Amino acid sequence: PISLSLSLSLSLSPSVSFRLLSSMLRSSLVATTPISMSSSRSTPSNKVRLSVPSGGDFTSPRKNPQYLQRLTDVGQMDIQAALDQMRSLLGGRPQVVYKTAYYRKQTKNHWYRDDPAFCALQGAMLTVSAIAYAVAFRATLTGGVSFLLYSLFWNWLVPGVIVASVGREIANRHLSGTASASHVKQTVEWLYAFDIHCNAFFPLFCLLYVAQFFMLPLVLGQSLFALVVSNTLYAAALSWYWYITHLGYRSLPFLSNTEVFLFPIAAVLLVYCLNLIGYPFGMGWNASRLLTQIYFY
Repeated sequence: PISLSLSLSLSLSPSVSFRLLSSMLRSSLVATTPISMSSSRSTPSNKVRLSVPSGGDFTSPRKNPQYLQRLTDVGQMDIQAALDQMRSLLGGRPQVVYKTAYYRKQTKNHWYRDDPAFCALQGAMLTVSAIAYAVAFRATLTGGVSFLLYSLFWNWLVPGVIVASVGREIANRHLSGTASASHVKQTVEWLYAFDIHCNAFFPLFCLLYVAQFFMLPLVLGQSLFALVVSNTLYAAALSWYWYITHLGYRSLPFLSNTEVFLFPIAAVLLVYCLNLIGYPFGMGWNASRLLTQIYFY
């Protein structure tokens, strides 16, 4: 023990005690050095990895049960906010609707709507308009139900799923920026892509379901004027759809070259012009008359 050796060294002469203390210190340093080295070698370095959620892993409503629960509970929906957004989409500044997505990203770390009121209202409006068209064309009960299901699924839901999935894939694969050491790569959420479809579908609904309903006596005519009015209505609705779609992807700051979503407008205008040019040669067709034959006859 050091205390015992120290007391013995004090009882000896100064020179002897100094030599004794020096040897004790050297031996203690030699004995403790390997212990400290071995402990430093045996202790692994702990590296902490931080993961920042980007919200891009959300791909379907099934991963968000709260969204589905609110879809079945009207009391939890903000109907007034959804109506305000619909009014903005028909105004001169439809991009204002997508500013709320930026606020959701800052506060809730996701871009998509967590309130399904907008989607539910569109389904209700499509149901009412389908019933009105069935009554106007004096469709049978089976024909009316068939047109209702066709409007809900094949005109709205199924195209929305396809357009949202393809648009999200294009954006994430080809338009998204690369991740860096200081920035986490973000991806487009599937529900946000479907929100874009719902936003873009509303002006199309107003033109092809509401405005066309009151113009049926005109657009179902066989004259050139009826053909021009009908095809202009459809061309405007489809162009408006893709313009709103472009605005939805352009509002995401991590995407670039979102002008690709405007390319379908060129195809719509090309078909519109070819239809007018082909009318004198018997190759023009009236979009309203053609779809009426498919739906009700």
